[in-house]
Amino acid sequence: MPLFSVIIPLYNKAPYVGKTIESVLGQTLGNYELIIIDNGSTDGSSEIVAGFTDPRIRTIRLDKNVGVSNARNNGVAIATATYITFLDADDWWEPTFLEEMAGLIERHPDAGIYGTGYYIVKNSKKRLAPVGVGEEFVEGEINYCSVYARTLCMPLTSITIALPKAVFEENGGFKPHLKLGEDFDLWIRIALKHKVVFLNKPLSNYNQDVDVTYRGTHHLCGPKEHMLWNLGYLEPEEKTNPDYKQLIDNLRTYSLLPYLLTKQYRSAARTELAKVDWSLQPAKTSRLYQRPVWILKKRAQILTLGSFVKQRLISLRNKK
Repeated sequence: MPLFSVIIPLYNKAPYVGKTIESVLGQTLGNYELIIIDNGSTDGSSEIVAGFTDPRIRTIRLDKNVGVSNARNNGVAIATATYITFLDADDWWEPTFLEEMAGLIERHPDAGIYGTGYYIVKNSKKRLAPVGVGEEFVEGEINYCSVYARTLCMPLTSITIALPKAVFEENGGFKPHLKLGEDFDLWIRIALKHKVVFLNKPLSNYNQDVDVTYRGTHHLCGPKEHMLWNLGYLEPEEKTNPDYKQLIDNLRTYSLLPYLLTKQYRSAARTELAKVDWSLQPAKTSRLYQRPVWILKKRAQILTLGSFVKQRLISLRNKK
């Protein structure tokens, strides 16, 4: 039986999926199976996958795109390993990811989920993701809520974790109706019940250079699809767990501004923002949300223009 089942959900990622698969096949630990759930790709991704003949690869091709959550859940359902890992079809691992994850599990066998540091890749450059554990931290159990709340850089992501298949099943897997934050929704359910163990070493690459036409989301996800509007089952936790309360309020103030600026979602955003304990938020955040919507819109336009100019300058510099 393999130690790890690696699950890759795939939908139209032809320019990237080859590198993703190669990063799995190049692992220094070979005790795994690779399950690729192809959500009916139409851009040549399926043909690229078919070109890999390693016997550890199993490919399940679906007739249509059932969404990333369903794809991952389907992969777990047929997985035969004790531990589950995920990798998105446009990201990649460092060669020792599985080997070092196996060592982490051996040293901390009683955790419900394991994570590692990672690189953010943008403009062809790697930078260390500023996960809020501190440079002096090497490995061990973390308070997931507290660590995440410090920098709002995800300490657990869908490309940096491993977890027992039994824990995944016990917590019901990913919720298919969520299109944004479906991974956080699962991690928080696990973290509130189990130990979270973290290795402060970058072993994955989160690719932000993906062309916009290959990104899964091009628009604001509505309240039915966004995890922030679907955490009502954890409202009792807000009253009894200050670390969770701080995290969820930080996520609200960080994420909901674009919704407040959109007439379609403004009322829903205000309802969610009303739950925030503003006494625990930085003064600059409180002042920001006290401004009139028209000023916030102008601010957003200026920031968007500045970001566009910056990216154009970087693009021109890279072409030289």
